[in-house]
Amino acid sequence: MPPPGLRTLQSLNGPVETLDRLVAAVSRHGMTVFARIDHGAAADKIGMELRPTVLVLFGNPKAGTPTMQARQTIGIDLPLKALIWQDEKGVTWLGYNEPAWIARRHGLADDGTFEVMQDVLESVAGEATGR
Repeated sequence: MPPPGLRTLQSLNGPVETLDRLVAAVSRHGMTVFARIDHGAAADKIGMELRPTVLVLFGNPKAGTPTMQARQTIGIDLPLKALIWQDEKGVTWLGYNEPAWIARRHGLADDGTFEVMQDVLESVAGEATGR
């Protein structure tokens, strides 16, 4: 069971294809991929093993900046993030923080912005996982 505020979807694809599909979906939705953090590759560099685990940071400053102007602490949760990982059974997952949970965490009322973020995230995650 995922922690509160974390949405997880099982992917119909492996981790590499899920990542590629995520990056393409982010771009199609007019957002920018700011960074990819490959935790598995980092573990490998120090001689440790970790199943495929990649964090992708993405977003659109036109949407995120006004939110940060309202409450700068939300910058700890923006840009948006998606984690793609492969579990011990070889199943690939994609997870992201629910925007409404992020808003509550920072004491922000939803003026519609977080609902739009949720819709976009659901679409992007669906495209990435084939769901």
